[in-house]
Amino acid sequence: MTAEDKPFLQVVRGDPSPEEVAALVAVLTARARAAAAASGGAGEARTSRWADRTRLVRATVSGGLAPRGPGAWRASGLPR
Repeated sequence: MTAEDKPFLQVVRGDPSPEEVAALVAVLTARARAAAAASGGAGEARTSRWADRTRLVRATVSGGLAPRGPGAWRASGLPR
């Protein structure tokens, strides 16, 4: 049996009505589309690092402190 021959859904127990099967398919389709949109769909443009406003938020101690010591002025302009 190939992948094309296998059914998409298989009822293991019970006797669902066509409306119940349609409702299940609608829910599974909506969840699949939401997961695809959350993972970064093909039509979504990424925000550049310069336009990202989160870079203006101060880093926490666990996130790393600002560079100190020789060359700190140069490292302050580089992305972390």
